Amino acid sequence: MREQQARTAHLAREDDFGLLLRYGGDCIGAVGVLSANQEPALSIPATMATNPGRTLSGVQRKLLVVGDEATNVFRPAAATGPAPYIAKFNSESLPTLVRNEALSLQWISALLGPDEVTEFRLGSVAGRDEIALIVTRFDRGEGGQKLRAEDFAQILSKPRGQDYAGKYESSYEEVAGVIRAHSARPVIDLAKLFERLAAFVLVANGDAHLKNFMLLERPEGLRLSPVYDVVNHGVYPDIGQRLALALGNDYLPLDAVTRQSLAAFGQAIGLSKASIGRRFQKLKTRARQAEKKLPRPDDEGRDRFRAQFTEIVRNGCRRLLEE
Repeated sequence: MREQQARTAHLAREDDFGLLLRYGGDCIGAVGVLSANQEPALSIPATMATNPGRTLSGVQRKLLVVGDEATNVFRPAAATGPAPYIAKFNSESLPTLVRNEALSLQWISALLGPDEVTEFRLGSVAGRDEIALIVTRFDRGEGGQKLRAEDFAQILSKPRGQDYAGKYESSYEEVAGVIRAHSARPVIDLAKLFERLAAFVLVANGDAHLKNFMLLERPEGLRLSPVYDVVNHGVYPDIGQRLALALGNDYLPLDAVTRQSLAAFGQAIGLSKASIGRRFQKLKTRARQAEKKLPRPDDEGRDRFRAQFTEIVRNGCRRLLEE
Protein backbone atom coordinates (compact mmCIF):
# COMPACT_ATOMS: atom_id res chain seq x y z
CA MET A 1 0.00 0.00 0.00
CA ARG A 2 2.83 2.37 0.87
CA GLU A 3 4.47 1.73 -2.49
CA GLN A 4 1.19 2.36 -4.33
CA GLN A 5 0.58 5.59 -2.42
CA ALA A 6 4.13 6.82 -3.08
CA ARG A 7 3.88 5.98 -6.80
CA THR A 8 0.54 7.80 -7.14
CA ALA A 9 1.92 10.89 -5.37
CA HIS A 10 5.25 10.75 -7.28
CA LEU A 11 7.23 10.38 -4.06
CA ALA A 12 10.00 8.15 -2.79
CA ARG A 13 8.67 5.25 -0.72
CA GLU A 14 10.83 6.39 2.23
CA ASP A 15 9.52 9.99 2.21
CA ASP A 16 7.53 9.86 5.45
CA PHE A 17 6.65 13.55 5.61
CA GLY A 18 5.84 13.77 1.90
CA LEU A 19 3.38 10.91 2.32
CA LEU A 20 1.87 12.58 5.40
CA LEU A 21 1.32 15.80 3.43
CA ARG A 22 -0.47 13.87 0.68
CA TYR A 23 -2.45 11.43 2.76
CA GLY A 24 -2.52 12.71 6.35
CA GLY A 25 -5.51 15.02 6.23
CA ASP A 26 -7.83 12.45 7.81
CA CYS A 27 -6.14 9.64 9.72
CA ILE A 28 -7.56 7.12 12.18
CA GLY A 29 -8.60 8.85 15.40
CA ALA A 30 -8.75 12.62 15.89
CA VAL A 31 -5.53 13.24 13.96
CA GLY A 32 -4.90 15.10 10.73
CA VAL A 33 -1.89 16.70 9.01
CA LEU A 34 -2.99 20.10 7.68
CA SER A 35 -1.33 22.85 5.69
CA ALA A 36 -0.56 26.21 7.30
CA ASN A 37 -3.98 27.60 6.34
CA GLN A 38 -5.69 24.63 8.07
CA GLU A 39 -6.78 23.07 4.80
CA PRO A 40 -6.02 19.44 3.91
CA ALA A 41 -2.57 19.55 2.39
CA LEU A 42 -1.68 18.69 -1.20
CA SER A 43 -4.60 16.46 -2.04
CA ILE A 44 -4.15 14.20 -5.08
CA PRO A 45 -6.64 12.42 -7.36
CA ALA A 46 -8.10 9.18 -6.09
CA THR A 47 -6.98 5.87 -7.56
CA MET A 48 -8.24 2.39 -6.91
CA ALA A 49 -5.33 1.95 -4.49
CA THR A 50 -5.65 5.17 -2.52
CA ASN A 51 -8.00 7.71 -0.99
CA PRO A 52 -7.02 11.33 -1.73
CA GLY A 53 -5.75 13.06 1.39
CA ARG A 54 -6.50 10.07 3.63
CA THR A 55 -4.69 6.96 4.68
CA LEU A 56 -5.03 3.64 6.47
CA SER A 57 -2.24 1.59 7.98
CA GLY A 58 -1.63 -2.13 7.57
CA VAL A 59 -0.58 -4.56 4.88
CA GLN A 60 -4.05 -5.64 3.76
CA ARG A 61 -5.57 -3.85 0.76
CA LYS A 62 -8.22 -1.45 2.03
CA LEU A 63 -10.03 1.78 1.24
CA LEU A 64 -12.10 4.33 3.10
CA VAL A 65 -15.57 4.23 1.57
CA VAL A 66 -19.03 5.77 1.72
CA GLY A 67 -22.23 4.11 0.65
CA ASP A 68 -25.59 2.58 1.37
CA GLU A 69 -25.91 -0.03 4.12
CA ALA A 70 -29.27 -1.14 2.73
CA THR A 71 -27.86 -2.15 -0.66
CA ASN A 72 -24.32 -2.96 0.49
CA VAL A 73 -22.94 -0.92 -2.41
CA PHE A 74 -20.12 1.47 -1.54
CA ARG A 75 -17.68 3.81 -3.31
CA PRO A 76 -14.25 5.25 -2.41
CA ALA A 77 -14.40 8.30 -0.15
CA ALA A 78 -13.40 11.68 -1.58
CA ALA A 79 -10.70 13.97 -0.20
CA THR A 80 -13.15 15.66 2.17
CA GLY A 81 -16.47 14.78 3.70
CA PRO A 82 -17.56 11.65 5.55
CA ALA A 83 -15.69 8.36 5.38
CA PRO A 84 -17.60 6.16 7.83
CA TYR A 85 -16.53 2.74 6.51
CA ILE A 86 -13.38 0.78 5.73
CA ALA A 87 -13.47 -1.70 2.85
CA LYS A 88 -11.01 -4.61 3.18
CA PHE A 89 -10.14 -6.89 0.27
CA ASN A 90 -8.59 -10.29 -0.40
CA SER A 91 -4.94 -10.62 -1.30
CA GLU A 92 -3.61 -12.68 -4.21
CA SER A 93 -1.96 -15.11 -1.80
CA LEU A 94 -5.00 -15.34 0.50
CA PRO A 95 -8.17 -15.48 -1.64
CA THR A 96 -10.31 -16.44 1.40
CA LEU A 97 -9.12 -13.57 3.64
CA VAL A 98 -12.34 -11.52 3.48
CA ARG A 99 -14.49 -14.58 4.06
CA ASN A 100 -12.23 -15.66 6.91
CA GLU A 101 -12.40 -12.34 8.76
CA ALA A 102 -16.17 -12.09 8.31
CA LEU A 103 -16.64 -15.57 9.79
CA SER A 104 -14.16 -14.88 12.60
CA LEU A 105 -15.87 -11.64 13.60
CA GLN A 106 -19.29 -13.26 13.33
CA TRP A 107 -18.29 -16.10 15.64
CA ILE A 108 -16.55 -13.83 18.16
CA SER A 109 -19.58 -11.52 18.14
CA ALA A 110 -21.74 -14.50 19.11
CA LEU A 111 -19.22 -15.52 21.77
CA LEU A 112 -18.54 -12.15 23.40
CA GLY A 113 -21.65 -10.19 22.42
CA PRO A 114 -22.32 -7.89 19.43
CA ASP A 115 -21.34 -4.74 21.34
CA GLU A 116 -17.82 -6.14 21.75
CA VAL A 117 -17.13 -6.37 18.00
CA THR A 118 -16.96 -3.64 15.39
CA GLU A 119 -19.95 -3.56 13.02
CA PHE A 120 -19.26 -5.30 9.70
CA ARG A 121 -20.92 -6.71 6.60
CA LEU A 122 -19.97 -8.08 3.21
CA GLY A 123 -20.49 -5.72 0.28
CA SER A 124 -19.11 -4.40 -2.99
CA VAL A 125 -17.19 -1.25 -3.91
CA ALA A 126 -17.91 0.58 -7.17
CA GLY A 127 -15.23 -0.11 -9.75
CA ARG A 128 -14.04 -3.33 -8.10
CA ASP A 129 -15.23 -6.71 -9.23
CA GLU A 130 -14.63 -8.42 -5.88
CA ILE A 131 -16.28 -8.89 -2.51
CA ALA A 132 -15.18 -6.68 0.38
CA LEU A 133 -15.54 -6.72 4.13
CA ILE A 134 -17.16 -3.39 5.02
CA VAL A 135 -16.29 -2.32 8.55
CA THR A 136 -18.02 0.58 10.28
CA ARG A 137 -15.46 2.95 11.77
CA PHE A 138 -15.79 3.24 15.54
CA ASP A 139 -13.47 6.28 15.61
CA ARG A 140 -16.20 8.44 14.08
CA GLY A 141 -19.39 9.58 15.80
CA GLU A 142 -22.85 9.51 14.24
CA GLY A 143 -22.39 13.08 13.06
CA GLY A 144 -18.98 12.34 11.61
CA GLN A 145 -17.07 13.91 14.50
CA LYS A 146 -13.59 12.57 15.10
CA LEU A 147 -13.14 10.53 18.28
CA ARG A 148 -9.77 10.11 19.93
CA ALA A 149 -8.46 6.65 19.23
CA GLU A 150 -4.93 5.35 19.71
CA ASP A 151 -3.67 1.84 19.20
CA PHE A 152 -1.36 0.24 21.72
CA ALA A 153 1.65 0.35 19.38
CA GLN A 154 1.29 4.15 19.34
CA ILE A 155 0.79 4.33 23.10
CA LEU A 156 3.92 2.23 23.73
CA SER A 157 5.90 3.89 20.89
CA LYS A 158 6.29 0.59 19.07
CA PRO A 159 7.34 0.22 16.34
CA ARG A 160 9.78 3.11 15.94
CA GLY A 161 10.60 4.48 12.50
CA GLN A 162 10.06 1.85 9.82
CA ASP A 163 10.69 -1.11 12.14
CA TYR A 164 7.25 -2.55 11.45
CA ALA A 165 8.02 -5.71 13.44
CA GLY A 166 7.94 -3.67 16.65
CA LYS A 167 4.18 -4.20 16.96
CA TYR A 168 5.00 -7.81 17.89
CA GLU A 169 7.67 -6.92 20.47
CA SER A 170 5.48 -6.86 23.54
CA SER A 171 3.31 -9.05 25.74
CA TYR A 172 -0.33 -9.34 26.70
CA GLU A 173 0.75 -8.42 30.22
CA GLU A 174 2.06 -5.13 28.78
CA VAL A 175 -1.27 -4.64 27.01
CA ALA A 176 -2.94 -5.06 30.41
CA GLY A 177 -0.57 -2.47 31.84
CA VAL A 178 -1.73 0.09 29.28
CA ILE A 179 -5.35 -0.59 30.19
CA ARG A 180 -4.58 -0.30 33.88
CA ALA A 181 -2.82 3.03 33.35
CA HIS A 182 -5.16 4.75 30.89
CA SER A 183 -8.64 3.19 30.82
CA ALA A 184 -11.44 5.07 32.54
CA ARG A 185 -12.84 1.66 33.64
CA PRO A 186 -9.72 -0.51 34.05
CA VAL A 187 -11.36 -3.32 36.04
CA ILE A 188 -14.01 -3.84 33.36
CA ASP A 189 -11.58 -3.51 30.46
CA LEU A 190 -9.06 -5.92 32.00
CA ALA A 191 -11.82 -8.53 32.25
CA LYS A 192 -12.70 -7.82 28.60
CA LEU A 193 -9.05 -8.33 27.66
CA PHE A 194 -9.01 -11.74 29.35
CA GLU A 195 -12.14 -12.90 27.51
CA ARG A 196 -10.89 -11.55 24.20
CA LEU A 197 -7.55 -13.31 24.49
CA ALA A 198 -9.36 -16.57 25.21
CA ALA A 199 -11.63 -15.97 22.20
CA PHE A 200 -8.62 -15.25 19.96
CA VAL A 201 -7.04 -18.55 20.98
CA LEU A 202 -10.30 -20.40 20.32
CA VAL A 203 -10.53 -19.00 16.80
CA ALA A 204 -6.76 -19.44 16.21
CA ASN A 205 -6.15 -15.73 15.70
CA GLY A 206 -2.37 -15.39 15.54
CA ASP A 207 -2.28 -11.68 14.71
CA ALA A 208 -3.53 -9.99 17.88
CA HIS A 209 -0.53 -7.64 17.98
CA LEU A 210 -0.27 -4.15 19.51
CA LYS A 211 -1.94 -2.36 16.58
CA ASN A 212 -5.00 -4.57 16.96
CA PHE A 213 -5.78 -3.21 20.42
CA MET A 214 -7.01 0.36 20.76
CA LEU A 215 -8.24 2.82 23.36
CA LEU A 216 -11.25 4.81 22.17
CA GLU A 217 -12.82 8.03 23.42
CA ARG A 218 -16.11 7.44 25.22
CA PRO A 219 -18.25 9.85 27.27
CA GLU A 220 -16.63 8.51 30.47
CA GLY A 221 -13.09 8.69 29.05
CA LEU A 222 -10.80 6.28 27.21
CA ARG A 223 -12.02 2.69 26.97
CA LEU A 224 -10.98 -0.50 25.19
CA SER A 225 -12.36 -0.31 21.66
CA PRO A 226 -14.49 -3.02 20.03
CA VAL A 227 -12.70 -6.06 18.58
CA TYR A 228 -11.41 -5.67 15.02
CA ASP A 229 -8.93 -7.36 12.63
CA VAL A 230 -9.50 -11.01 13.58
CA VAL A 231 -8.49 -13.87 11.27
CA ASN A 232 -8.38 -17.64 11.81
CA HIS A 233 -4.71 -18.41 11.08
CA GLY A 234 -5.23 -22.13 11.51
CA VAL A 235 -6.53 -22.40 7.93
CA TYR A 236 -3.26 -20.89 6.65
CA PRO A 237 -0.58 -23.31 7.92
CA ASP A 238 2.22 -21.38 6.19
CA ILE A 239 1.48 -18.26 8.27
CA GLY A 240 2.56 -17.89 11.90
CA GLN A 241 0.78 -20.35 14.17
CA ARG A 242 1.66 -18.75 17.50
CA LEU A 243 0.40 -15.90 19.64
CA ALA A 244 1.34 -12.51 18.21
CA LEU A 245 2.55 -11.28 21.61
CA ALA A 246 4.24 -13.00 24.52
CA LEU A 247 2.15 -14.63 27.24
CA GLY A 248 3.96 -15.29 30.49
CA ASN A 249 7.32 -14.37 28.88
CA ASP A 250 6.89 -16.82 25.99
CA TYR A 251 5.53 -16.64 22.45
CA LEU A 252 3.40 -19.75 22.65
CA PRO A 253 2.16 -21.78 19.67
CA LEU A 254 -1.61 -21.34 19.45
CA ASP A 255 -2.26 -25.02 20.17
CA ALA A 256 0.04 -24.86 23.23
CA VAL A 257 -2.04 -22.20 25.00
CA THR A 258 -3.84 -24.04 27.80
CA ARG A 259 -6.62 -23.21 30.19
CA GLN A 260 -3.95 -23.10 32.90
CA SER A 261 -1.79 -20.56 31.02
CA LEU A 262 -4.82 -18.35 30.40
CA ALA A 263 -5.85 -18.63 34.06
CA ALA A 264 -2.32 -17.65 35.10
CA PHE A 265 -2.56 -14.61 32.82
CA GLY A 266 -5.90 -13.69 34.38
CA GLN A 267 -4.43 -13.81 37.87
CA ALA A 268 -1.37 -11.81 36.74
CA ILE A 269 -3.59 -8.96 35.54
CA GLY A 270 -5.64 -8.91 38.74
CA LEU A 271 -8.60 -11.23 38.19
CA SER A 272 -9.55 -13.53 41.07
CA LYS A 273 -9.70 -17.31 40.65
CA ALA A 274 -13.45 -17.18 41.12
CA SER A 275 -13.82 -14.52 38.44
CA ILE A 276 -11.66 -16.50 36.02
CA GLY A 277 -13.75 -19.63 36.64
CA ARG A 278 -16.98 -17.73 35.98
CA ARG A 279 -15.60 -16.31 32.75
CA PHE A 280 -14.54 -19.72 31.48
CA GLN A 281 -18.03 -21.01 32.27
CA LYS A 282 -19.62 -18.07 30.45
CA LEU A 283 -17.42 -18.67 27.41
CA LYS A 284 -18.33 -22.37 27.45
CA THR A 285 -22.06 -21.62 27.53
CA ARG A 286 -21.82 -19.00 24.80
CA ALA A 287 -19.57 -21.21 22.65
CA ARG A 288 -22.36 -23.78 22.53
CA GLN A 289 -24.77 -21.06 21.39
CA ALA A 290 -22.23 -19.70 18.89
CA GLU A 291 -21.90 -23.15 17.32
CA LYS A 292 -24.73 -22.26 14.91
CA LYS A 293 -22.59 -19.42 13.51
CA LEU A 294 -19.92 -21.85 12.31
CA PRO A 295 -20.09 -22.78 8.62
CA ARG A 296 -21.45 -26.26 8.02
CA PRO A 297 -19.04 -28.45 6.02
CA ASP A 298 -20.69 -29.61 2.80
CA ASP A 299 -21.21 -33.33 2.30
CA GLU A 300 -19.06 -33.47 -0.84
CA GLY A 301 -16.05 -31.87 0.83
CA ARG A 302 -15.78 -29.31 -1.97
CA ASP A 303 -15.29 -26.34 0.36
CA ARG A 304 -12.14 -27.25 2.27
CA PHE A 305 -11.88 -23.78 3.82
CA ARG A 306 -15.32 -24.08 5.43
CA ALA A 307 -14.52 -27.50 6.89
CA GLN A 308 -11.13 -26.36 8.22
CA PHE A 309 -12.53 -23.23 9.83
CA THR A 310 -15.20 -25.16 11.71
CA GLU A 311 -12.85 -27.96 12.77
CA ILE A 312 -10.26 -25.53 14.16
CA VAL A 313 -12.80 -23.63 16.26
CA ARG A 314 -14.44 -26.79 17.56
CA ASN A 315 -11.08 -28.27 18.52
CA GLY A 316 -10.12 -25.08 20.33
CA CYS A 317 -13.37 -25.09 22.29
CA ARG A 318 -12.95 -28.73 23.28
CA ARG A 319 -9.37 -28.14 24.38
CA LEU A 320 -9.93 -25.00 26.46
CA LEU A 321 -13.56 -25.06 27.56
CA GLU A 322 -14.50 -28.72 28.10
CA GLU A 323 -12.18 -29.36 31.06
